[in-house]
Amino acid sequence: MATDAPPRWDRRMQQRLARGEAAALGELYDRFASLVHNLAHRVLEDDDAADRVTREVFGYAWENPDAYDPRQGSLRSWIATLAHRQAVHRLREAEARAAADPAGAGTAGDGAAGAAGARAGRTPEDIEERIREASVAARADYIVTSMPAPLRAALELAYFDRRDYRQTAAELGVTEDEARRRLRLGLQLLSTARAPLPDAGPPPGYGRAL
Repeated sequence: MATDAPPRWDRRMQQRLARGEAAALGELYDRFASLVHNLAHRVLEDDDAADRVTREVFGYAWENPDAYDPRQGSLRSWIATLAHRQAVHRLREAEARAAADPAGAGTAGDGAAGAAGARAGRTPEDIEERIREASVAARADYIVTSMPAPLRAALELAYFDRRDYRQTAAELGVTEDEARRRLRLGLQLLSTARAPLPDAGPPPGYGRAL
């Protein structure tokens, strides 16, 4: 998955979208669609619902390029925030429908509604805890894929392949001190996954929820 593009690319992409260049939307989609879909799926646990959120996020970016403020961060971070907020909105919407009509929710056409129907009967506290857990998981995914490659490689060896820092150093061809440094920095970044997220409500001014 791609990491943050140079700020110049972000600004130029915003300008192209503002001019209505369809090719710019295609380029934006090619670069970030997998990011958006993966984050949405983490929250919604449904491919169809994640597809819907992906369409909505890129539709919003196309219609509202000026909503992106380069001073607040990268375009990739903005797109990821939109994906998270919209996925949470759709999950809460589906849970509300399931609570109001438990019998009908499981057969709803919306994948998120179907998933919610399968989980009908949960309390509001259960739902919010589910949202918090999904948000942390999605944020952790985003952090890992955004890390510099050396840090990501060290974490993958340590946690997926069960290597200790000595084995990690040997496989990466670095000193043991450097392997420990990379693991420490990677863990510090991952620890921010539980930091408070921005308001999970949908961005204002977009009638279809996003």
